[in-house]
Amino acid sequence: MKSTSARPADCIEDVMETYGTMLFRLCLVSLGNASDAEDAVQETLIKYIQKKPVFETSEHEKAWLITVATNNCRDMLRFRIRHPVIDVEEIKEYTTEEPDSGILEALLTLPEKFRMVLTLYYVEEYSVGEIAKIIGKTASAVKMRLQKGRILLGEAYRKENQKW
Repeated sequence: MKSTSARPADCIEDVMETYGTMLFRLCLVSLGNASDAEDAVQETLIKYIQKKPVFETSEHEKAWLITVATNNCRDMLRFRIRHPVIDVEEIKEYTTEEPDSGILEALLTLPEKFRMVLTLYYVEEYSVGEIAKIIGKTASAVKMRLQKGRILLGEAYRKENQKW
């Protein structure tokens, strides 16, 4: 039975030694890569320290850690779905011409609705009317997105180039 006087911040090393590998494996299987699994375990330990739970048994502690780690993994997976990461190098593999990395980087920072119409119009060379049918919007809405997208792309491109 765990002592009620020991607080999580005092025994985090023991927790990590006892459960760290198990939590990492659980998160690795769920998330599919080591860096995300490490992040999920770290978030679990941070919550352990912040919440300062007191457990009656080591099994209760283990169950709590597994539940929190599993929830962290689910949150990370949900975030991936809502905020997909696009690899610039992978995109370059599928283009016939060498794109300007700065433009491509700037394009990837735009909201999806602008990124989509700009790509369809300038890269795939669809007309405004065709894009409207594809995305289920009016031609006027597509023109507005193109106009706003060009402005946002210009701003993002300038920011990209200022980094250098």
